[in-house]
Amino acid sequence: MSDDFELLDAWRNGDLQAGSKLFDRHFESIHRFLRNKVGDDTDEVMQRTLLACVETRDRFRGASTFRTYLFGVARLELLAHYRRRRKLNNELDIESKSFFDLDPSPSTVVAKHNEQKLLHEALRRLPIDLQIALELHYWENMSATEVATVLEIPSGTVKSRLRRAKEMLREIMESITLSKTQLESTMGDLDGWAKQLGETLREGAAVSRMTAKDDNDGGGADEPPASPAAAT
Repeated sequence: MSDDFELLDAWRNGDLQAGSKLFDRHFESIHRFLRNKVGDDTDEVMQRTLLACVETRDRFRGASTFRTYLFGVARLELLAHYRRRRKLNNELDIESKSFFDLDPSPSTVVAKHNEQKLLHEALRRLPIDLQIALELHYWENMSATEVATVLEIPSGTVKSRLRRAKEMLREIMESITLSKTQLESTMGDLDGWAKQLGETLREGAAVSRMTAKDDNDGGGADEPPASPAAAT
């Protein structure tokens, strides 16, 4: 099996098959990461993320895995997406703003249980980087060092941020649910419900992938963008 960076380099040099392979390999994880943050714009931000990986490859020095590199780029593309959408000239206040603040429209994510629905809605109301930290921890099983790399923060601060995120998550769930039973059920097995929500979102990504393949007959929106180097 080809290394991810070998595929990236091949794609960068014009090998579209390598690009498709890399795209397929990480589609579900990145789709899941983006879906509950940008909704219908998921495909657009995903393509921007992969293209940015190609364009910034020279600046990567191998200090992390491809996965942390990819999620780091996806995070930056998320922020850039909302800056464009809201016509902001400066950085987003990721310490206080949530994705719900940026887009309060109802989520299109379908949860299988009320606990998943409550958890998903609460996650979207966390400050941006706290939501991302929790999701990388639960859904991608990233270490503190990996999460720190994605968020561009010291690794020693990750555990305190995760602890703060869980505390805020409970406060948010208390404020948005009328059911104490549902709240206690969700918080009583937060790890389990978080992982189940992650699997539900991954299943949705797989369905989206297959639907896109059928609709586009193997081409179109779910294909990676052409490498900029291929056109030069």
